[in-house]
Amino acid sequence: MGIWSALIWGFISSASLLIGQALAPRLANNERLIGQVMGFGAGAMISAIAYELIPPSIIDQGIEIGIAFLAGALVYYYADRWADSRGGADRQSIDAPKQGSGTAMFIGALLDGIPEAFVLGISLSLGGGISIAFVAAIFVSNIPQGVAGTLSLEAAGTSSRSVLKMWLGLSVASGVVAACGFLIADRVPDQGFMVEAFAAGAVLTMLADSMMPEAFKHGGKTVGLLTVLGFFVAAALTVLQG
Repeated sequence: MGIWSALIWGFISSASLLIGQALAPRLANNERLIGQVMGFGAGAMISAIAYELIPPSIIDQGIEIGIAFLAGALVYYYADRWADSRGGADRQSIDAPKQGSGTAMFIGALLDGIPEAFVLGISLSLGGGISIAFVAAIFVSNIPQGVAGTLSLEAAGTSSRSVLKMWLGLSVASGVVAACGFLIADRVPDQGFMVEAFAAGAVLTMLADSMMPEAFKHGGKTVGLLTVLGFFVAAALTVLQG
């Protein structure tokens, strides 16, 4: 696996945002289903964090792993607050608010996608192959984000064509970020696990801050079961691939 593989897989994993946009008109009045898919995707992402980014085999690396994990969470937290304060707070809101900044929502969506793509590139470099479970987790979780983001952006006055360009741009950016992650891990392989832990903290904070609350709010009690199912499916794929 090389840098071009990282770029391509980074693009593919985020391209499901386009599927979300295509489904948005059909699911606009089915908030419960969107929330349930979000719950499944969140479970899959949590599994990816547990088995791919912070597996037991690297915990004994020392306190540095914990520091990197917490640092990733803090960096995402403050970057997310900055995006929220400029109109991007409702980028994953399923019930499509009528106000907000389309640009800020896009920046916020980019902020959500960067850690995932970065980790994908690092994993390719360190592991030598693609993790089907991790790619599937990103791909699935991006579909409801694409639906919710499209509804929010259009409600804020962004045209469908502009939304399409945003999602394409974000997918390209994810490919570039994945390629950068591959290069960094390739140049400093001894620090690759630290970077993974940093990105894992950011991804987990994103899930708890926006994706999971929206899933439970609109998906109802069944979201808990679907989150467990998503975790189980991703974990099973990891074991089967291993």
